[in-house]
Amino acid sequence: QVQLAESGGGLVQSGGSLRLSCAASGGTFGNYAMGWFRQVPGKEREFVAASSRNGDNTDYLDSVKGRFTIFRDNAENTVYLQMINLRPEDTAVYYCAAGRGFSTNYVPRRRTDYEDWGQGTQVTVSS
Repeated sequence: QVQLAESGGGLVQSGGSLRLSCAASGGTFGNYAMGWFRQVPGKEREFVAASSRNGDNTDYLDSVKGRFTIFRDNAENTVYLQMINLRPEDTAVYYCAAGRGFSTNYVPRRRTDYEDWGQGTQVTVSS
């Protein structure tokens, strides 16, 4: 089991940028595929972005492609989500997640693929 701690959320105007960070501890970071999900009240938690264990492969929710970038630093045990051109509909609590048991290049995108979750960080985009 790995412990995850997100940071970097906040309030930003439409068109602005934020970088979320997720620091992992208690496990071998390179053994985990890493993902970002988000949730708004009354809705299910949805996939946003994910990275393979080695960082070579990534996948994104269609609505964030070209605006969000996931990248990881395995030496620092941290995964990031760089978000630009933010929109009000991006407002949500963003969660970092870790999934194990996947091959080095595989990118899991189902919520059930991930066993360990952070506490979340709020991102609010004002119009």
